[in-house]
Amino acid sequence: MPTSPAQPQTSVHHLPDTDPPYHVILLDDDDHTYAYVIEMLMAIFGHEFHLAQTMAETVDHQGRVIVATVHRELAELRKEQIETYGPDPRISSSPGSMSAQIEAAA
Repeated sequence: MPTSPAQPQTSVHHLPDTDPPYHVILLDDDDHTYAYVIEMLMAIFGHEFHLAQTMAETVDHQGRVIVATVHRELAELRKEQIETYGPDPRISSSPGSMSAQIEAAA
């Protein structure tokens, strides 16, 4: 009985799918104080005071600031946390939380 040559063993290695990074972007408004923004960034993201202060100044002057770059699921969670943080107790007319968005990091 003729024998066929052995088939070479091949193995396929699948790399784990990696979620591309996303930016969490805080959007400016006139309904929150610097103190609120700083406290919120420290509470949600664990940013140090000076970084949170710099981000508060940036959002005020530029209209937006990247506050984190993380995987999509965490970016969505952080966006939700920003948007449910609540109004600024220092401003009686503060209607609620700040706004945020996420976008793919280029």
